[in-house]
Amino acid sequence: MQHLEIDGTPPGWSYNPSTWGQRIPIVVLAIAGTCIAGYLALYQLEVISSVWEPFFGNGSRTILNSGISDILPIPDAALGAIAYVIDAVTGIIGGTRRWRTMPWMVILFGIAVGPLGLVSILLVILQPVLFNSWCTLCLTSAVISIWMIGPAMDETLASMQYIKRVKDSGKSGWKAFWGFNQ
Repeated sequence: MQHLEIDGTPPGWSYNPSTWGQRIPIVVLAIAGTCIAGYLALYQLEVISSVWEPFFGNGSRTILNSGISDILPIPDAALGAIAYVIDAVTGIIGGTRRWRTMPWMVILFGIAVGPLGLVSILLVILQPVLFNSWCTLCLTSAVISIWMIGPAMDETLASMQYIKRVKDSGKSGWKAFWGFNQ
């Protein structure tokens, strides 16, 4: 398949969604999210006895000690921290043409950022609805997740378009997914 890219820019695009300028902000946000979620997890795991809450009184304690926070075997904040680490790692791996050379990594990155970010939104919606409370750092974490979605999805779209172009040219989309149709 002939590549019509210029400087790593996917065909039909005006920019390259895999540049470091596009990805580093997402990685920085993921690291910030890891710190926030890790701090909240320390409270939920009772490693620290209090949690910082500047605006909503006992709101953070209410949310972090709720039944929703411990539905799974580990606290939801710990899962959030793990998800942010996955976001950071999958965001940093690969070069500036990874939308074409590593579609599997880009799509994993998109799955890590997109759907997991939507879970953050759901958890924020549940705060006032189920508990009539708010958690400042939980809201901050959700905002971080939302900010990450758009930039991660454009790179994911570029990889999916590349795989489709390969498949439409009669070659293996599966091989393209794994980066074998360069």
